[in-house]
Order: sequence, then structure tokens, then C-alpha cells
Amino acid sequence: MCTAVVRFDPTGPVPVLLAGIRDEFLGRPWRPPAAHWPDRPGLIGGHDLRAGGTWLAVDPAVPRVACVLNGRGRPAADEVRVSRGVLPLQAAAHGGLGDLDLERLDPFHLLCAEPGLVSLWSWDGRDLTGQRLRPGLHLVVNSGLEGRDPAHAGPGDEHLSARVSHLRPRLESALLPPLDGGSPAAAWGEWLPLVDGDGLDRADPRALLVRQRFGDGVYGTTSVSLIALSAERVRYDFNPDPGNPAAWGRVV
Repeated sequence: MCTAVVRFDPTGPVPVLLAGIRDEFLGRPWRPPAAHWPDRPGLIGGHDLRAGGTWLAVDPAVPRVACVLNGRGRPAADEVRVSRGVLPLQAAAHGGLGDLDLERLDPFHLLCAEPGLVSLWSWDGRDLTGQRLRPGLHLVVNSGLEGRDPAHAGPGDEHLSARVSHLRPRLESALLPPLDGGSPAAAWGEWLPLVDGDGLDRADPRALLVRQRFGDGVYGTTSVSLIALSAERVRYDFNPDPGNPAAWGRVV
């Protein structure tokens, strides 16, 4: 149940603000954001140690950011499946999907943003759709843009709808981040506490940060990323302990 939030204002001083909330099994190993890929030395992102890819990647030189969320639909065949963690690396480096064989990938939503363009691709195991997002505030969850994917309704959709309905007006009424402070709290202002849980219990249907037990494992929010892009600068802040304000640190 990952979530991505992007505010796009191509004529503003900071055209892209993006929040990436990663949900995963807590026992899955990973490393914090850094330049982890020798074949892609310009990219920075968290490193999934099981599959080798990432959930979010930034290329500060372009600048460009890309993040992936699980989608709904037909999964790839076990014998050919590759990790969706390749998608943010490909998109952050090249701005698109390139020649990836989608039949080998489980369903996904891939968001890619740079100062003049924000794109969203969705793959359901059969069909690929792509769109350019208009200026404004957009939320992407597992059930698609704004949680609207009637063709692939699934369990938990009511929680996703509650999350979007709660978070959207809160972000729309929040003051825009000043982005001129040294600390993450000073830079992101009213945005930071909203994407860091907004004080909601993790069992609340509206909660952005979640925690659930599945069998012998625990699934929950493992990190929160905040990225700002303009032609002149990039800011990337990261929290590896969501809900703990003291855990925030600057990556770039």
C-alpha cells in the first residue's frame, strides 16, 4: 500500500515536490539512499538488497525523480519475472520505460517527474497506459491515480480511498514548503508532519503510515522520501524511521 504525492507547478520557482511513502515487509533488507549502482553512477536511491533495485531513484544532474508502486492485475509468470525495482532506475536515468519487456513485470504504477514534465505509466499485466499529469496536486496509490481504477478493484480499496480523501485537503491547505532552511523540518514546513503520519494511529483507515501482521511477517511503512526539483537545485530528504521526526536527514 505505497503512496506517492506530487505537486507540479511548471511555472513556479520549485516545479516539482514529491513525497514517496514505501510500504514493505519489515524483514526485507535494504540500504538507505546513496549511489549504489556502479553502472548508473549518477543515480541516488534506496537499495533493495533482495532484488537489487529500488523503489525511488533521483538523478540530480537532470534533475529527475522516479518511483514505483505495486499495481493491480495479472502477475508475470514465475519463470520469467524480474523485479519492478528496475523501473525507477530506468525512468530516472532515461525519462521512460525504454525497451523493458513488460511481460516479465508484475503490475505497477511508475511516476517520473522533472521540472517541465510529470508522467505516469500503469501496467496491469496486459495493457500499458501512460499520461502526462497536468499542473496541480496528484496522489497515486496501488489502485491508481487518485485511487480510481474501477477495472481492478481489490481488497483494501476503502482504506486507499480514505487515505486519499484525508490527505488531499490537508496538503492543499498546507503552506508550500519554504525549502530554504537547513534542516528537513525547516525546509519542508507543514508538508513534513503530514507525510510523516499526521498524528494518525497506524490502524486508522486514513493513515498514510501503516503496520499490519500477515502470517509470520509484519508489513508496514519502512521509509518516507521528500524530493524537490527545480532547474537550479535538487533537495532530497529521507526518513528511515517513519513517524520519528528526529530520524529525518538530508541526502542531497
